[in-house]
Amino acid sequence: MREAIENRNTKETEVFVKINLDGNGVYNIDTGIKFFNHMLEQFACHSGFDVEIKANSLDGNNHHCVEDVGITLGRAFLKALGDKKGIKRYGEKALPLDEALVMTCVDISGRAFSKTSLDLKDERTDDFETVLVPHFFMSFAQNALITLHIRMLDGFNTHHIIEAAFKSFARSLREAVKISDKENDRIPSTKGII
Repeated sequence: MREAIENRNTKETEVFVKINLDGNGVYNIDTGIKFFNHMLEQFACHSGFDVEIKANSLDGNNHHCVEDVGITLGRAFLKALGDKKGIKRYGEKALPLDEALVMTCVDISGRAFSKTSLDLKDERTDDFETVLVPHFFMSFAQNALITLHIRMLDGFNTHHIIEAAFKSFARSLREAVKISDKENDRIPSTKGII
């Protein structure tokens, strides 16, 4: 089983993450931010990863909580990948949610890069500041050491766009971490390392 536990404790937050990449999409998530919980639940469900996240904000700042969850989840994901032998490495998914259409492409590359191109017209949805969406994905990518591109192809409803992004992200990672039957003992890189 590809599992990991990661903790991050700062003067701003206390975050606990447990992840199983070979799970069934079972989740137990509490960040204190309702909309963010909803998005992380979508992530777990659509990735098929078992995910437990407990985040306690010590300063009441959503920015710090979302950032630290992204950091901790990214580190746990990287740790759970282990030596990366046999993984497909790449994943991509264009995913619709009503009028919204979002495409994600991911490369488990060992190189951290994130570009999120979403046209979010609302500054907030429920109890969540929308500016935190690209920040979460950047924090995850930097700590998981992946290359991540998320692009909105269509949509106008802020909730739908963000949810489509999280689901598309989850489905892309699900594909990228799959073990290939043909290459289950090989690292998919001419460098011999990713």
